Amino acid sequence: MTNYTDIGVEKHGHVGLIEIRKPPLNFFDVSLINQIADALEEFDRDIKIRASVLAAQGKAFCAGANFNDPARQQQEERAASDPAANLPINHLYVQAVRIFRNKKPIVAAIHGAAIGGGLGLAVSADFRVTCPEARFSANFTRLGFHPGFGLTVTLPELIGKNNAELMFYTSRRVTGEEAYRWGLANELVPQDQVRAAAMKLAGEIAECSPLGLVSTRATMRAGLADRVLAATNHELVEQTRLRATEDFKEGVNATAERRVANFKGR
Repeated sequence: MTNYTDIGVEKHGHVGLIEIRKPPLNFFDVSLINQIADALEEFDRDIKIRASVLAAQGKAFCAGANFNDPARQQQEERAASDPAANLPINHLYVQAVRIFRNKKPIVAAIHGAAIGGGLGLAVSADFRVTCPEARFSANFTRLGFHPGFGLTVTLPELIGKNNAELMFYTSRRVTGEEAYRWGLANELVPQDQVRAAAMKLAGEIAECSPLGLVSTRATMRAGLADRVLAATNHELVEQTRLRATEDFKEGVNATAERRVANFKGR
């Protein structure tokens, strides 16, 4: 088994478990998404594994990208002056598309916040188990830029175009109960039971025939990874353009300072 630095990987009978281990907020970077994709490919090669659970340590499931990380800020500044310098972001989406190309069902255990790209990661799974305390947010417009991680394709397909627009245009935090009502989550359980419920659902899936599962999922997800690839290519262009604006800098600062942003439209 591969040695992973940001995730834990376990196998429980026919169910694989991937645990994000960057608490408390589990901010993602290229390395984390790459490791999740590697683990899913490992499960694809393992004939014994029929389904997997994606869970996380800490307070949040995944709070998205850490825009206040100094290394990331340097990258943003380079990207603003040289679009070619934005390759690491592009590479992040290359890794994200790999997640959508995996062959076996994934259940995400959302015990806390799934924000921005973290929501994108949650939505990459086939099913989501959550709790009232969880929060789901596509907070990109509040930061001053464009949704990413393929959410412009995956979110409307999951909850309908208008609910997706509502999440995109308001950047609001959707509660676990709302997420369950909208179909953004499949099960709603007490917070301390989220992972167990996700494992139980994955176990129920794993009782079915492995060949039947892979075949049926391939039919149900036909073309999804390619649609996500096209979406991330467009999202990246828009994100790169907006990342160079004054409003993006203000949005990041306002979010960090927990205040309403004073956007200028430039």
